[in-house]
Amino acid sequence: MKKYKRSSFFRITVVVIGFSILLFILNSCSTDKKGFQNKSPANLSMMKNPVAIAMWDYSWLLRHHKYGDFEDWDLVLDGLVERGYNAIRIDCFPHLVAADSEGNIQEEYLHIRESWKPAYWGNQFTMRSKPRKSLVSFLTKCKERGIYIGLSTWFMPHGTERNLEARNVDDFVRMWDETLSFLSDHNLLHDVIYVDLLNEYPLWHGFEWFKNELNERSDVKLFIENNPDANVPDDLFIKRKNSRYTSMQHDFLQNFIDDAIDQLKVKYPDIPFFVSLPGSANLNDVDYSHFGAFDPHYWFSHHLDFNKQTGLADLHMFRNEKQTHFEDSYNNVMVYWDENNRELSDWMEERIVKASEIGKKYNIPVGNTEGWGAVFWQDHPLTGWEFIKEAADICVDLAIKNDYKFICTSNFTHPQFKGMWEDIEWHQQITSRIKKGK
Repeated sequence: MKKYKRSSFFRITVVVIGFSILLFILNSCSTDKKGFQNKSPANLSMMKNPVAIAMWDYSWLLRHHKYGDFEDWDLVLDGLVERGYNAIRIDCFPHLVAADSEGNIQEEYLHIRESWKPAYWGNQFTMRSKPRKSLVSFLTKCKERGIYIGLSTWFMPHGTERNLEARNVDDFVRMWDETLSFLSDHNLLHDVIYVDLLNEYPLWHGFEWFKNELNERSDVKLFIENNPDANVPDDLFIKRKNSRYTSMQHDFLQNFIDDAIDQLKVKYPDIPFFVSLPGSANLNDVDYSHFGAFDPHYWFSHHLDFNKQTGLADLHMFRNEKQTHFEDSYNNVMVYWDENNRELSDWMEERIVKASEIGKKYNIPVGNTEGWGAVFWQDHPLTGWEFIKEAADICVDLAIKNDYKFICTSNFTHPQFKGMWEDIEWHQQITSRIKKGK
């Protein structure tokens, strides 16, 4: 009898130890080397709290070189996590990752820069990149740190001519499909929370075929000359209320993006596809029934009187060749901001509430990946970052209040904007509010 009990005890002990080892192994597999627990597949709609998202656009790749601000991805990603961000939005360069029209894949590109003017995003210098290899390496590092990913593209040539490879909607879809398939093959779609097919549609990108098609529809005479057999009602060329586009252009814009989204959703049904929109657009003029999420970009710099009264446009670093008015314009901005803060906050709240209402109407998550003070700003000895930070403090709370699912703090969460990047405590307090939610 004693022998039997001893044997039973031995067998039970072995089973318990074995089971404990198995649990340890399973737990180890679910935790990466940085100590972050692997998450369930990203689903914006199911997330309890918003994510704090940083817009790293195309800088993550085009400043990844010797002396570049993104030279060391481990360093900057650790810095991002330290500041409390748990998501980033990046250009994944589908036109550089996918094959060309002949089926040839290019692994390395030379990004020629002809100007010595400062570049506040993207490459400062002519440099080389390996987008496919870099995308796998960078997103793997994000995965190790538990960082969610928003994929986007500005579809810029970046010193190449790859943007000319897309000549119709099917070419455009093919490029995105090949890019997503490439990431899927490397098990890197797990933490993708959305795909923004074109940043600020239909502006700010080098999609030449698309721009030509849109321009062709802007003039009835030109369009009929190019399409002599078309039966075109006159009202198709009437400009819609509060819109810069004719009815024909509007229909082209809507049909193009609906077609692209629908094609990609067949293969990737779990990914929310959409195009981000400039806040200056007439958001009521869009049908969002095909969208998987909604990302309108808002800034206080869109407030007309704010611009008119302060010279805020003089701080636009891309358009200003001279810096003669920087100090005066900055001081004017701060005076106007202090004196009209309540009115400006109400103006912004109207827009955030409107975005939230659109999300509820179409049952899609809403967020903002660019905002809130100004589109363009910079480190400069005669200015400061107070306006950008104070604008973010106001708008983040408004976004949380209105159920935004992904929330940025500014356009300047990159390490090259040192005045913002180095204020770690500010980032931590605002990202903690975002991730806490209501």
